[in-house]
Amino acid sequence: MSGPLEPLIQNAAGPAPAPRKPDAAPPPRAATLDDLYARLSKSTDESEAKGIVASIQRRWMRSGSDTADLLFVRAMEAADQDQPLAIELLDRAIALQPEWAEAWNKRATIFFMMGDVTRSMADLREVLAREPRHFGALSGLGIILQQNGDRKAAYEVFQKALAINPFLADVKKAVQSLAAEVGGTDL
Repeated sequence: MSGPLEPLIQNAAGPAPAPRKPDAAPPPRAATLDDLYARLSKSTDESEAKGIVASIQRRWMRSGSDTADLLFVRAMEAADQDQPLAIELLDRAIALQPEWAEAWNKRATIFFMMGDVTRSMADLREVLAREPRHFGALSGLGIILQQNGDRKAAYEVFQKALAINPFLADVKKAVQSLAAEVGGTDL
């Protein structure tokens, strides 16, 4: 199309984007959860591992829904003073984002704080169905199993947690104390 309106039409579309230089490197991509878990399991430096764990935990905290995230934050604020309210808020967050493993995990933690081990275990299993590498949920499940007297299962779950995050000091201690009882090898 050519004519008196052509300059106006071209200017309305804005300037043409600059061509990309063929030798320019693409911008660095953010590490994926898979990358972070792989780095964590191979890390030998505790300081580096802490940074990786923090990155993983930040990813866990994002649901993909501003509303669910707000409900989650409010639930965490209520967790110490009003646990039934925290559970209700997490119920709503889970209803909005049922695949969000961390909402299930926090609800499991609050159930545990309330002494409801059955519901806590059920939620931990939901967490692990969505994110089998959730070392926090594995640790929590191991604690419950150990308290319930299932030492062999606790030992195995703790071992899984350590395979993912070898820097869980309390889990290492639990594995060491359980190793002799269940015939496992000490770390």
